[in-house]
Amino acid sequence: MIVCIPSLLTPEVLAHLQQTLADVEFVDGKLTAGWHAKLVKANQQLAAGGTREHLTQTVQAALSRNPLFQAAARPRAIHSILFSRYEVGMSYGRHVDNALMASGRRSDLSFTVFLNDPADYGGGELVIEGADSETPYKLAAGSAILYPSTTLHRVDPVTEGTRLVAVGWIQSFVRDPGQREILFDLEAVKRSLFAQSGKTDEFDLLTKSIANLLRRWAE
Repeated sequence: MIVCIPSLLTPEVLAHLQQTLADVEFVDGKLTAGWHAKLVKANQQLAAGGTREHLTQTVQAALSRNPLFQAAARPRAIHSILFSRYEVGMSYGRHVDNALMASGRRSDLSFTVFLNDPADYGGGELVIEGADSETPYKLAAGSAILYPSTTLHRVDPVTEGTRLVAVGWIQSFVRDPGQREILFDLEAVKRSLFAQSGKTDEFDLLTKSIANLLRRWAE
């Protein structure tokens, strides 16, 4: 399941991230890539330190507040957030994310938060492969995409301008993607039912079923 999250970041938070990242040190992105990903990774990343920690907490807070993200991811841990910059000619070739990240956490889901406007750069699409298709994504600044870490994906070469993103991973309370999707669909129905009719008997029964499925599936 792939979920696009519009306006994850408020304009104020987005402006703060952009202003901070405009005047910080970036290092070679290969430093955080696995041995085979190094062969296809050509970007820059924010160096470790207090600034990255602060910006990481800012993104984590935005994700934690977002109900769409929470319903889709059921996050146990949001981890390993990196801030990446792609200049002209840079890209990240076809790869799959590591199952276990440097933090020691499992990667069930990956996310990309787009930090500048798509009109600011040419190319640079995030391309996610399906069984028989490829889908490119290039979202508005402040929006995010959540997708399974199990997928093959790539970032196409930037042809003009600069692409700026935050990427990270989630270890979910619900490891199985099929179970997460069932819970997500039921949660969407629950919210729609409440919007239409309020707290009815049907709403209460659906709420009970979601809670009991989560008890059964969570780890």
